[in-house]
Amino acid sequence: MQAPADRIRLIERSLRCFVFGLLSLIPLLGLPFAILAVSWHLKVWSEFQREWNPARLYLGCGYGLAWLGGLISLGALAVFVVVLMKYYQF
Repeated sequence: MQAPADRIRLIERSLRCFVFGLLSLIPLLGLPFAILAVSWHLKVWSEFQREWNPARLYLGCGYGLAWLGGLISLGALAVFVVVLMKYYQF
C-alpha cells in the first residue's frame, strides 16, 4: 500500500515527464527536454513499477512525445547540416 505522499510524488513525476515530453517537440531546443522526459520515465518506472499509477497515461504519453521530439530535433539538425554543406559546397 502506498502512503499518500508517495502517491502524490508518483503523480507529480508522471506529469513532469509529460510536460517535458511536450517541450521536447520544439525543434533543436527540445532535445534536452527529451532527455529529461526519458530520464523521468525511467525513474518513475523503476521506483514505482508495481504500484498503481493514476497518471500512467501521462507517463506513457510523455515518454512517446520525448522520443518523437528527439527524432524531430535530430531531423532538424540533419536538414541544417545538409543545407549548410550545400551552401558552402563541401
